[in-house]
Amino acid sequence: MSGQSCFHCGLTIAKNEVINFDEKKFCCSGCKTVYEIFSLNDLTCYYDFEKSPGATPQDIQGKYDFLDNEAIISKVLEFQEGNTSIVSLNIPHIHCSSCIWLLENLNRLQPGISASQVNFPEKKVRITFNSEAVSLKAIVYLLSSIGYEPYISLENYETGKTKVDRSLTYKLGVAFFCFGNIMLLSFPEYFEIREFWLDNYKPFFRLLIFVLALPSFLYSASGYYVSAYYSIKTRMLNIDIPIALGIIVMFIRSSYDMLMDHGPGFFDSLASLVFFMLLGKMFQTKTYSFLSFERDFKSYFPIAVTRINSNTSEESVPIYDVLKGDRLLIRNQELIPVDGILISEKAEIDYSFVTGEAIPITKKSGDKVFAGGKQIGKVIEMEVLHSVSQSYLTQLWSNEIFQKKVDQKHKTITDAISRYFTPILLLIAFAGFGYWIFIDANTAFNVFTAVLIVACPCALALTAPFTFGNILRIMGKQKMYLKNALVIEQLAKVDTIVFDKTGTITTNKKSNIVYEGNALSDENYILIKNVLRASNHPLSRMLYDFLPEVKRIKMDAFEEITGKGILASFENKTIKIGSASFVESTNDTNEIEKTALHIAIDEIYYGGFNFQNQYRDGLETLFSTLSKSYQIKVLSGDNDGERANLEAILPKDTELIFNQKPEQKLEFIKKLQEKGQNVMMVGDGLNDAGALAQSNVGISISENVNVFSPACDAILDASEFSRLNYFLKLSHKSIRIIKMSFVLSLLYNIAGLSFAVTGNLLPLVAAIIMPLSTITIVSFVTLMSNFYANKK
Repeated sequence: MSGQSCFHCGLTIAKNEVINFDEKKFCCSGCKTVYEIFSLNDLTCYYDFEKSPGATPQDIQGKYDFLDNEAIISKVLEFQEGNTSIVSLNIPHIHCSSCIWLLENLNRLQPGISASQVNFPEKKVRITFNSEAVSLKAIVYLLSSIGYEPYISLENYETGKTKVDRSLTYKLGVAFFCFGNIMLLSFPEYFEIREFWLDNYKPFFRLLIFVLALPSFLYSASGYYVSAYYSIKTRMLNIDIPIALGIIVMFIRSSYDMLMDHGPGFFDSLASLVFFMLLGKMFQTKTYSFLSFERDFKSYFPIAVTRINSNTSEESVPIYDVLKGDRLLIRNQELIPVDGILISEKAEIDYSFVTGEAIPITKKSGDKVFAGGKQIGKVIEMEVLHSVSQSYLTQLWSNEIFQKKVDQKHKTITDAISRYFTPILLLIAFAGFGYWIFIDANTAFNVFTAVLIVACPCALALTAPFTFGNILRIMGKQKMYLKNALVIEQLAKVDTIVFDKTGTITTNKKSNIVYEGNALSDENYILIKNVLRASNHPLSRMLYDFLPEVKRIKMDAFEEITGKGILASFENKTIKIGSASFVESTNDTNEIEKTALHIAIDEIYYGGFNFQNQYRDGLETLFSTLSKSYQIKVLSGDNDGERANLEAILPKDTELIFNQKPEQKLEFIKKLQEKGQNVMMVGDGLNDAGALAQSNVGISISENVNVFSPACDAILDASEFSRLNYFLKLSHKSIRIIKMSFVLSLLYNIAGLSFAVTGNLLPLVAAIIMPLSTITIVSFVTLMSNFYANKK
């Protein structure tokens, strides 16, 4: 950097304090040290984002010694299992793209850090690290040394509450106070009343108006100046630039008028402008918060968990009904929904949902198990320490590891319009000012300010988020739970629907089960029932419910082999339950004709339980309706024993494919996509995980199935299966609403600009219209989405 400015932080350096290093100037040894750290780790491209982007490191020696205390660390950490720990730190200094780049490359600065992800709006960084290789204290000191000292408030960690930012409320309150009093003091000026005391004290009243305008101008509107400054600094123009410019021009013009005794100025308009803009921002914030609340609290995932009651009976309950002290039963492949203590002797937990690492961790009786782990193997029991955190599960479901790369068409349109909107708006404002300044200076300033304010594209930018947000909430209330709003747009693009058979178009609740084979002893029934107890496959759950109650025993070993069956052992006895080929049955005639679970104990084949599947209510009508707009295909891992039944109830052009392994289902989806088709896969979330992940949209059907599948984009309650076409139509309607809102918003801006440029729109009216446009758009999308949602 030229001159006496610090190369790292940009601060002015006193002549006697300059530190020269590597042909660069630094203000202190801290900034020099940061530069050295970057140089050693090949991170000097940090300075390519913008000149002097860093912050001056502070001397914090001894400040974070409390992080040596394990009890405190356990409260600060978000997750801790084995040597993997996760912490979310609040870093107030995050302000630009270079900050994000640096903080997401911490793994290059510090061995032991595996990943770091920045949440820019909340100014937080989420760090995953190896606690054996690096301590939390070392990470905090590293962040502080490079100018990003975290703010750690143990009070927040103790209560589990986050600090509420009330700055907007305070600014709105100050703006309202200033606006109300300035309007009151301005009344005599409006009516031009000639009165002795008013005429003699007019300078005093005008001075009082000026003083009252200062808090509104300097404090309440400060957010616009800061945003505009960083926008210009990063050369990415945003809408706050014309707003900030309009406020500043209005203040300067009003001060000039008052000083030269040309009139009272526009301080009343300025105060009202700031107040109404902040009111609009408050409306947006509150509406977003409401949608977020509806999503996180009410639209819970339809996953259940098995609770063991005091009388040792088992019942399936929604996860939000789980309380501290409850005893839970966790089967193979089930997600642990809450923190708890392991009661069973041993467990293998896969925390890949949380950490991305798929290596199972062995836990022993008495160990703490964290929410988000997936049980692998035999059934386990645990005691609940804390009730379920729904927002935490939302975070797991939306984990970056499981996200699909999708084309966000409407976001791209909105961004493109917003990007060009600001320079065009500035051009129109200056052109209007240039035209009117030669005719009437008063009108020129009014036109300039009104144009900058009235044409705010906030309503345009809010169209897609509010539409998708409301549709997301509506679908959630009707038991269709989407991972995020982008899924709605993907649903609208679908042209091919692939259904799994077992557990998807067939119901787990109803099935005729008949046993054919050698007689089973009571001892055999005990073994079979207890093996099935740990499985989550739809056929396993049906057979488990069908068999009579028996004594409970703990399996010595348990393995569920996808697409084949279950291999378990108890006291040197080996039990196989699954397909005929898996249990090595020599009599496979039933395998060809019927859906069945075959039984072999100690390599002796006994027979099979044959299932006559019951198809879901409304299936024939649903497929008939869908076939008019979509290509329909049915995949099944079972044999073609049900082909005749399916052909009788499904449309003639429905493609039926049987004997499909999970990897074959995935390849089938991939081939359809290679042909240019947008595929929606509807499965049960078990054997279909690969196909659900591969598809453009994956929907998992839930019917008291406790498996939590991030592979899917949506979870549909089984009771609403027949309404699948309704949800697809609603997604199409949401795209129509966005297009209509775009048109409405653009018409709003064109009408406002035409009045503003011709000098027929005062800044005060423009300030009122701007938040009204936001309210209009939000009201429009809410009414229209509710209208389409209620339309049969």
